[in-house]
Amino acid sequence: MRVLNLYAGLGGNRKHWKDCEVTAVELNESIAAFYQGQYPQDRVIVADAHEYLLNHYKDFDFVWSSFPCPSHSRARFWSSKGGRYAPVFPDLGLYEEILFLRKFYSGRWVVENVIPYYKPLIKPTAEMSRHLFWSNFSIMPLHVKSNYVFGGDEMKEVQKDLGIDISNTTLPNKTKLIRNCVHPDLGLHIFNESKRVGMFEQYP
Repeated sequence: MRVLNLYAGLGGNRKHWKDCEVTAVELNESIAAFYQGQYPQDRVIVADAHEYLLNHYKDFDFVWSSFPCPSHSRARFWSSKGGRYAPVFPDLGLYEEILFLRKFYSGRWVVENVIPYYKPLIKPTAEMSRHLFWSNFSIMPLHVKSNYVFGGDEMKEVQKDLGIDISNTTLPNKTKLIRNCVHPDLGLHIFNESKRVGMFEQYP
């Protein structure tokens, strides 16, 4: 099974996947290097994941996209309303990828993002933990612990739960990187669901 793992980050979603060939795409070189150390068997590409999807989607049987979430997140919105950050436009590349995969891709796919501060422009397939998932296969609910972290002892506990330790690295924004991880149990559940059930009709 040829898998494309877009916006790979630290690879939380990928941790328990078996019997597959994974190509991971990550724009940040230091994060990509950490991912490669975690998963030496994977092919890791430093590139723009959005463009890579457009140019290579036909080469894969399953696509997972964890599109960048800051411009959609409730936390960023509340901070912007409070004056901590400048407001930004929501990055509608998220919906570009959902529509593109629906209409052009013949394999199984899932796009993951946070629950946004607005009503999603496209109805998601599933909502679990802090995440929304859009896919062309049904996803049964699974309860997992949220990995929302602030730092200190909580940061250590969440890393232990995820099985990902970045404490002794020089990676930037460590709390954000850990917070952005999809829990490995949830990643495995969705990966297994993609193989278990039939695909939807591609709705409008």
